[in-house]
Amino acid sequence: MKAVRVHRFGGPEVLQVDEVPEPEPGPGEVLIRLRAAGVNPVEAYIRAGQYAALPSLPYIPGSDGAGEVAAVGEGVTRLRPGDRVYVHGAPTYAEFTVAREDAVWPLPGNLTFEQGAGIGVPYLTAYRALHFVGRARPGDWVLVHGASGGVGTAAMQLAAAAGLNVVGTAGSPEGVAYVESLGAGPAVLHDDLDQAVALTGGRGFDVILEMAAHQSLGKVLPCLARGGRAVVIGSRGSVEITPRDLMAREASVVGMMRAGGGEEELRRIHQALAPLLRSGLAAPRVGRTLPLAQAADAHRAILERGFYGKLVLTM
Repeated sequence: MKAVRVHRFGGPEVLQVDEVPEPEPGPGEVLIRLRAAGVNPVEAYIRAGQYAALPSLPYIPGSDGAGEVAAVGEGVTRLRPGDRVYVHGAPTYAEFTVAREDAVWPLPGNLTFEQGAGIGVPYLTAYRALHFVGRARPGDWVLVHGASGGVGTAAMQLAAAAGLNVVGTAGSPEGVAYVESLGAGPAVLHDDLDQAVALTGGRGFDVILEMAAHQSLGKVLPCLARGGRAVVIGSRGSVEITPRDLMAREASVVGMMRAGGGEEELRRIHQALAPLLRSGLAAPRVGRTLPLAQAADAHRAILERGFYGKLVLTM
């Protein structure tokens, strides 16, 4: 089978297509014929060697994908060959992958394989940030500061589905239009935070999801309501804040890692997502697709400003 592999850490050019043996499922495992793989910024950081935990070389990147079950190992009872599925937590820049049964979930018929490849990291991260880390409750005001990417799109949809009042931000008028096209709530430019707070009637936000803390954390803290929580999802460097912005509101800043809650929490999130995916309340927006052989171009694009929706590799 064809697979993208990294033999040394470095720039996007280190992503090369190799011919490798097709994997075989062991007990409790599922073999998936992948049709699409999601591309996430974290995969670019790992490929560059700029991540806390690095895989052994060579490795196949990716964690999200969608396709059909090709075979199942001994003991697998929930899935069978031919099932349409999405997977999270297995290498997916390849034509086939093997994953544990509990990492594979049915893909509803109303979603394409490309959309299925956009479920894993974005929707697990957004759901966990809103409900487990941010502790949002129905009626709360939520600011998604950076709503035009994969996680931001997911957060807007999930917030609206949970009965939250959600406002998004984007870096350009085109980005604002994209976020508003989701139908989940209004959007403003990143720096128009006074306008965002005005939408809450001046009370501020109970939860802020911050996608680029190195640029914006200090700017969004004054937008918190009393007792509010700013959840740091992404950051590429240090930032200066004014502690009094927290003290005056008795507010807090909390950082999160997508998989920090463990396997049981991930299982609960997948189960909660299932009806939302079937109903269309959660539906990944695919911004661009590229063939597997252009994985290097995908890694260049995923870190560019002005990219909207989900970037997907197709097999």
